[in-house]
Amino acid sequence: MDSGRWGRGLPSRPFRRTWPQCPASPQPVRPSGSPCRVPCVQGPAVPKRHGRLRPFFSDPENLQKNWLREFYQVVHTHRPHFLALHCQEFGGKNYEASMSHVDKFVKELLSSDAMKEYNRARVYLDENYKSQEHFTALGSFYFLHESLKSIYQFDFKGKKYKKVAGKEIYSDTLESTPMLEKEKFPQDYFPECKWSRKGFIRTRWCIADCAFDLVNIHLFHDASNLVAWETSPSVYSGIRHKALGYVLDRITDQRFERASYFVFGDFNFRLDSKAVVETLCTKATMQTVRAADTNEVVKLIFRESDNDRKVMLQLEKKLFDYFNQEVFRDNNGTALLEFDKELSVFKDRLYELDISFPPSYPYSEDSSQGRQYMNTRCPAWCDRVLMSLSAKELILRSESEEKAATYDHIGPSVCMGDHKPVFLAFRVAPGAGKRCPRREGTPGEPSLQLEEQTDGRTRTPQPIETRPSATC
Repeated sequence: MDSGRWGRGLPSRPFRRTWPQCPASPQPVRPSGSPCRVPCVQGPAVPKRHGRLRPFFSDPENLQKNWLREFYQVVHTHRPHFLALHCQEFGGKNYEASMSHVDKFVKELLSSDAMKEYNRARVYLDENYKSQEHFTALGSFYFLHESLKSIYQFDFKGKKYKKVAGKEIYSDTLESTPMLEKEKFPQDYFPECKWSRKGFIRTRWCIADCAFDLVNIHLFHDASNLVAWETSPSVYSGIRHKALGYVLDRITDQRFERASYFVFGDFNFRLDSKAVVETLCTKATMQTVRAADTNEVVKLIFRESDNDRKVMLQLEKKLFDYFNQEVFRDNNGTALLEFDKELSVFKDRLYELDISFPPSYPYSEDSSQGRQYMNTRCPAWCDRVLMSLSAKELILRSESEEKAATYDHIGPSVCMGDHKPVFLAFRVAPGAGKRCPRREGTPGEPSLQLEEQTDGRTRTPQPIETRPSATC
């Protein structure tokens, strides 16, 4: 490989909260048959790993303010009718201590002026951190614009669609919430981690008479840079492959009628570490450092053969220190995409728009270093928005054949935590996709009814200020 271009180189009854609807401002109703703008935003809204918790919660006046400002700017730019926000590690590492910060974050999202035109919302927060068997730390937010009429959400237990009204939050344990499916991956998927929180949450929606699933996902990380470097592909890639395959099989099984789906979250996809190192350090010599007591490899040092044997790369379990970070920023790092191979296994099941933004992880958490990567891991596109091949057909292309979709990251020059949020904004073509079942059902299939979402329980709007303190 040419080294010159390198410069050398994601139970009890759930607690449901109701919220007052924001005052509706006069807006023209979207004409029937016109496209619906749908952005899917993926990003660990409340970061955790590698110190993500510390800057977001210990300095909420800066990092959280920056995060929300950049997020609102995307909303203002694309003006979506339906907005989905998927968060991973919601609440950070010390969930109990972070309750008040999570509470504040959710309140801000639901009551901000930037979101006042979204008069319906559903928020699902997995807050039961005491349950090792079920806790995923996932948070899913869905906002519906006041101009959208007759929006329905699927009840997985009742096998029927329910009309969405008002603003509600579901928290604590979500296992008994019929409006979603939530699963945590079995412990044996990632035995190296004593308490993994990886899993997924699935919801199904009917918008503009089009049915689709939205899946919030968090896959397993690379526990050690040294182990990841040993083989190509790495053992961790195989673990993620198994977990993602499980999710895709689960959401397309025979329990429910199939629908198009979007899967977005922290996939933890990494570059092929062995191939990247071999390319970055083509002309380097490697020095191995072993622990004196166990003889275990604890560090690899790659030095240039000449140039006074300058250190090019140092590799440890949680260290990836390359001398020239510009490699990962030049042309948004797209030269590295040839090493982004993990999704290729699913090319017959998943589609992704072309990536033109830089690796989304691991960014510095220094509030003054919005473009700097940390030297903990090799930068990679961990955060993605993927879709089924049928979902690809939902995206509308304009008459001029220019793309009507935008796939990008948020806050390119601002500190957003160690992950940059990634979003996909697109328009749903009129009549695209699978039509939602109606009351009469479909011949040969169970009748799936549409009904108001009351669940037999009384809705009593409560002021935001009286929102109960929960295990956020």
